[in-house]
Amino acid sequence: MKKNIQLPTRMFTTVLVLLLTVLLVQCKKEGKNASIMDRSFSMAQLDNSLLAPFYDSTKIPVSDALPDVNDIIHKAGVLSFITNTCATADCHGGTVKPTLNNYAAIRSLVSPGSPENSKLWQLLTTNDLNKAMPPVNKLNEPSYTEKNLIYNWIKNGAKEYPAVEDFLPAAIRIITTGCTSANCHNEATAAGYWARNKMFNVATGDTVSFALPNQLTGAITYYPVMNNATLLNTVWGAYKDSVRKFYTDTLANASSRVYKTFTGRGPLSTYDDILLDVMYPKSIRSAANTYSVNGVKVNSKGDFLNASSSLISRVDSTILLANPRTGVFATTHQGDMAWSDGGFGKNEIAIVKAWYFLDPNIPDVWKYGINNAGIFKYRKTGTIIKK
Repeated sequence: MKKNIQLPTRMFTTVLVLLLTVLLVQCKKEGKNASIMDRSFSMAQLDNSLLAPFYDSTKIPVSDALPDVNDIIHKAGVLSFITNTCATADCHGGTVKPTLNNYAAIRSLVSPGSPENSKLWQLLTTNDLNKAMPPVNKLNEPSYTEKNLIYNWIKNGAKEYPAVEDFLPAAIRIITTGCTSANCHNEATAAGYWARNKMFNVATGDTVSFALPNQLTGAITYYPVMNNATLLNTVWGAYKDSVRKFYTDTLANASSRVYKTFTGRGPLSTYDDILLDVMYPKSIRSAANTYSVNGVKVNSKGDFLNASSSLISRVDSTILLANPRTGVFATTHQGDMAWSDGGFGKNEIAIVKAWYFLDPNIPDVWKYGINNAGIFKYRKTGTIIKK
């Protein structure tokens, strides 16, 4: 009997010592596995275009009275991350203070605009594993993307609801990557067409051909692409300068009228390209021999507001555009660009639309029309977007 009692006691004691040792190592965040962890955040890999909302559902400012499919952004936000990582029932969602289950509580741990000086960021990225949160032994180590989310949220002001500084980099990334793929809305392709049409002098190696196979038919389309980066910058920069100069004063700068046409699509390679397309739509500055000036056929309208197409109307199928000059609304939507070119999803369209109406660099006339008459109307409700 005595031996039968002592053997389990020794085993129990051994197991207890091992358990205490493990717990001690975990609580001190020491040991082989903990010591090789790296919680730091490499700024070289920072993606400042990652949208960082606080809530999982964000209704954009210009959404319809009955929010449509492209009016609400569904994306895991800061609150979800904190709730799942920190505010669990046995931690900062229970008895451990502070309780981190709302905006005010989480906002109190950050210095808006400065992640490096924010306690929340310091706890998430410190390699002092006795201070790191969440504790290593919680086994839910934040991913790099989650840390990027927190960084961007703090850097952009730690706001409860996103503003233009949040939407702008995300929108520009969506447009520049989605629309310029396969050399589509691309500066090099536009200049390549001009070069092949002898609009400026090029050497044999200055252009190359890009083959784009049709995914359905297998037919191949060949795009001429400008291969000389220096010449491309010179040509495309001069083109944009001439557009802006002409439309600043069409009479005084008549000699700067745009004569180049696009065989392909207008470039959207940079933020500056996008602003040019918004303020002076390609449809009014490039249509071969369509417009007449004193009986002479030219390639660009003199009135940049006499347009029936815009960046947003081509992206969002839930709205109709009115010609800013005439005030006449289209009867069918144009929102095909997102699907045929970039394949934008609902979240991406909502982000682009939110940025568009918040960006101060886009003139009000291209948001709300002349004298706030309205140029964008929701198809479902008939609501006209006004300032």
